[in-house]
Amino acid sequence: MYKADIKVMDCTVRDGGLMNKWQFSDDFVRGVYKGCVEAGVDYMEIGYKSSESAFSRDEVGPWKFCDDKDLRRVVGDNDTKLKLSAMADIGRIAPEDIPPANESLIDMMRVACYCHQVDKAIWLAEHCMDKGYEVTINLMAVSKVNESDLDEALATLAKSRVPIIYVVDSFGSLYCESIEKLVKKYAAALPGKELGIHAHNNMQLAMSNTVTSLINGVTMLDATLLGMGRGAGNCPIEILIAFLKNPKYRLLPLLEAIQTQVKPWQEKIDWGYHIPYLITGALNEHPRSAMQWMDSEKKDDFVAFMKEMHDYELLE
Repeated sequence: MYKADIKVMDCTVRDGGLMNKWQFSDDFVRGVYKGCVEAGVDYMEIGYKSSESAFSRDEVGPWKFCDDKDLRRVVGDNDTKLKLSAMADIGRIAPEDIPPANESLIDMMRVACYCHQVDKAIWLAEHCMDKGYEVTINLMAVSKVNESDLDEALATLAKSRVPIIYVVDSFGSLYCESIEKLVKKYAAALPGKELGIHAHNNMQLAMSNTVTSLINGVTMLDATLLGMGRGAGNCPIEILIAFLKNPKYRLLPLLEAIQTQVKPWQEKIDWGYHIPYLITGALNEHPRSAMQWMDSEKKDDFVAFMKEMHDYELLE
């Protein structure tokens, strides 16, 4: 599906880092970066921008902070067409810890927030805009938000200067029909703004939900190498690029990055489609309980997990 205005963002390091506390080697990040550059990918989300006061470097790797010295060690001056992105979580980054864009290798700051944090997200995003960054706001966990609250959040976003708003299927619980409805709602409520999609793969629908979004006018598409990401992971970028058939993208460099960098991690961390993630997705629940189950000796006892989650649902 060729569309000239499509932009693809690789989130492998940022989202995949949720599975290993961003403790990737420089060679790994450099390999992903090289693959994205050679593949013609538009953006690479190389991690989070967080304050040192919010996290300890003894527990998390450098890609939780994205300090310029770490970025330059891996990508040099990034003298390429690839733009670098970092994600900022509300409450985990102090505005003064974000340098002016002309002093940073980061091109885009993506502010992640929940509906009740929209005002704070707008303030931070516009603060980043004033410092020279491209910005987005990624509205998380909308599958848990009632319609009136979502409408109110979108109305507030519509009044902001923020140019790009993301539909985020945080729990991998949405079907194509729901994604289509949400995208149309966002488009109607946010005239003149660009839309993005970030899909999780709990029910093996991340790719189809991304395509549904694309068909309905979304132009910023998130994906990761081999679907690497939190829990069930994300839309696999290699499948997305193969589908797009856009001459500006190349598949082979992504396959090389998967083979040399990402695939070996499957022996160390367990992301991707697994039954516990399906269960939390089907129940529209955060995958944290499934992630804990997958880290236990009971990870293959799907029946016990389903019964435990069913009892949890009855208590709700």
